[in-house]
Amino acid sequence: MQIFGVDIGGSGIKGAPVDLERGDLAQERHKVLTPHPATPDTVADGVKQVVDHFGWTGPVGLTFPGVVTGGATVRTAANVDPGWIDTDARALFADRLGGLPVTVVNDADAAGVAEMEFGAGRGRRGTVILLTFGTGIGSAVFVDGVLLPNTELGHLELNGHDAEKRASSKAKEDHDLSWERWARRVQRYLRHVEMLFSPELFIIGGGVSRKADKFLHLIEDVKAEIVPARLQNNAGIVGAAMRAAQSG
Repeated sequence: MQIFGVDIGGSGIKGAPVDLERGDLAQERHKVLTPHPATPDTVADGVKQVVDHFGWTGPVGLTFPGVVTGGATVRTAANVDPGWIDTDARALFADRLGGLPVTVVNDADAAGVAEMEFGAGRGRRGTVILLTFGTGIGSAVFVDGVLLPNTELGHLELNGHDAEKRASSKAKEDHDLSWERWARRVQRYLRHVEMLFSPELFIIGGGVSRKADKFLHLIEDVKAEIVPARLQNNAGIVGAAMRAAQSG
């Protein structure tokens, strides 16, 4: 069975049909740049470009980089235009996609669901926290495989700032940090999250998971196991498709 997944990020909108039996992309993903400003209308246009690229006519699952309640309504918009707040994203995307069935979910939650089913969290019990490091820091918290949605742990305070302003991949680029210096910031952040939630496992996702060999070994004094996301930056696409299938 195939369902289309779209992952909306602060820098790119990427999507592809997903093979839900394998938990992997059925075709090579297509990506367009996230428009700036990332308003509801301009992002919806980008999503349409990605879906139309494949000539897709079935259900579509979409991620959004913020809190999404009821599978539809956007409540926060930290790394996109504030005009998203209180938008019915499901109705917006369904209209732009010509009435296709649409499901919308928080981006990190989608990535987490995929990793728990097909990736690094498969079969793991206890408390598992997936953290996506990208334009911001997304989070997905699971207890015995059950998701606590919309946790937004990237906005925990770290050194007087939102953690994502200090330890995201974007912060590494913006401040021209070496892997070693950035790893120290990630370490402080993980230790703070560990103090609050005592997880057995951290899964590190987002685009930076492709380069886990450059920084994970530099992180010390964290009791939880730390592993890279197995689905890497495709996890959001896969999780979005999974949620769309469940909604159907």
